[in-house]
Amino acid sequence: MQKIIPNATTYTDKGPKPDGGKFLSFDHVTFYVGNAKQAASYYTTRMGFENLAYQGLETGSRKICKYVVRQNRIVFVFVSAYEPGNHEIGDHLVKHGDGVKDVAFAVEDLDVIVKRAKERGASVVRDVWEESDEFGTVRMATVKTYGETQHTFVERKNYRGVFLPGFKAPLYEDVLTKVLPPTYLDFIDHVVGNQPDLQMESVAAWYEKVLMFHRFWSVDDSQIHTEYSALRSIVMSNYEETVKMPINEPAKGKKKSQIEEYVEYYGGAGVQHIALNTGNIIAAIENLRARGMHFLSVPDTYYDQLRERLSHSRCKIKEDMDTLQKLNILIDYDENGYLLQIFTKNMQDRPTLFLEVIQRHNHNGFGAGNFKALFEAIEADQEKRGNL
Repeated sequence: MQKIIPNATTYTDKGPKPDGGKFLSFDHVTFYVGNAKQAASYYTTRMGFENLAYQGLETGSRKICKYVVRQNRIVFVFVSAYEPGNHEIGDHLVKHGDGVKDVAFAVEDLDVIVKRAKERGASVVRDVWEESDEFGTVRMATVKTYGETQHTFVERKNYRGVFLPGFKAPLYEDVLTKVLPPTYLDFIDHVVGNQPDLQMESVAAWYEKVLMFHRFWSVDDSQIHTEYSALRSIVMSNYEETVKMPINEPAKGKKKSQIEEYVEYYGGAGVQHIALNTGNIIAAIENLRARGMHFLSVPDTYYDQLRERLSHSRCKIKEDMDTLQKLNILIDYDENGYLLQIFTKNMQDRPTLFLEVIQRHNHNGFGAGNFKALFEAIEADQEKRGNL
């Protein structure tokens, strides 16, 4: 095995502070799927989400249906078409399979953000529009980012409804919600986009130019590689550093990397994984496993080496190491703190989107020290699929 150098690059220069217009947080993530009803049920049953809102034939939506699920501040929207002639959703599904179409941000001063984005070259999918109901008004706009992925900006300061206008209460109560164990997922930590080779820099530059995001963290293939594959990654963030968008690309290796596999099966650039932050990763993973979720595993030698390295570090892990090992939770650390993370298996048949569960203890990195172990676990799955 080649030696990995886990040190990442962090950036302190945020660039000029945007003059008005603020990105607050992730608002929601929209998925195009073949069967929204079943997709929503999977996330409520397996992942511990609850049904939040619905839009469909019963609410007057004749073309598409939307099922909205929520867990604390995490909101996912699953969208399917009713009619066979819906090319927007149908063509997207044929090309990409079930996947993320839109990553929405909650914003202040929508007009300022959109005006600035247009002046800086944004491709506007839909200019500012309003939607209203008895709970108030929401203002939104949508721009194109990498691949066929979009960002919708959501200004909801004058809205008091549960989600967005036009949505009603769920059609059914999921009786399993009350009997299955809670999974303690709190908010979206980051959303990762995979790019074809040599497209990472141009995408990062788009976030810098159009949204006035800045580089927060990065690694290259001299730092992140296994015997077979490697990656480069740049994490882009808004000025307040409440929204983080890592951008990955493959680097040349002996065999096909997981990012190349993603791009091949997704049909281009797209969202690779969504990281969900928790304050109690041990309870979260124990209960997610009890609900039937499947996660990547790493060999026991990972923990043997980790214990040895930690014995020479000032960093002290509060959690029980044997429990972390039993659950296959990874640990990355420096002298100031540490993070705990674990990755699900793919969330659909194509080896594309997966989820991450992460807990941070005074550590703002993205698991650079774990990339080698993660890559080797993914490579083991790739080999089973015949794609390594």
